[in-house]
Amino acid sequence: MNVQITQIVLHFVERCVEIGTPVTPPHRQAVAAAVLKPTHVDVACELEALYAMGADLGRMLTARALLALGCAGETIQGYGKAALLGTAIPLEWGAALLHPQLGKAVRDCLPGASSIMPSVTKRGPAGACVDIPLHSVTDMWSFDHFDTVSLCIPDSPAPDELLIAIALAERGRPLARVTPG
Repeated sequence: MNVQITQIVLHFVERCVEIGTPVTPPHRQAVAAAVLKPTHVDVACELEALYAMGADLGRMLTARALLALGCAGETIQGYGKAALLGTAIPLEWGAALLHPQLGKAVRDCLPGASSIMPSVTKRGPAGACVDIPLHSVTDMWSFDHFDTVSLCIPDSPAPDELLIAIALAERGRPLARVTPG
């Protein structure tokens, strides 16, 4: 399967104030996304090539997100991943890119990361928004790390494209204080 990367997009969020309360240090999130265009779409194709591509994307996108944040992998506390598929791309392609190998590749770039990465896969038109769920890299039940970061790219994905994104956060939600009941 031949797939071309047509765009790499970085989205950086730095919250300095949360509903009028200063956030110190600022709450920072970065999303690194790749827009992919396959040369041919075959619903029945073998998915193994996409598994390997997922691992490559995991490493590349993690490096880009860490660069955007200006920090080392061991300082990351939250993460998540997403696939947004154009209307002519099988949903299973997004799952094949995200699940078997991408998460492991991301964890390998983040010393100490051990929990599964939350994810979302959806189909949408160019400009559709994808909400990427986040949770702790070490404890998927850490309520303070349950969060979301949104990504919208005005011209992507085209019907025959797909977008793969990873999101990293330096810490949990700003001013988090929800406790287990």
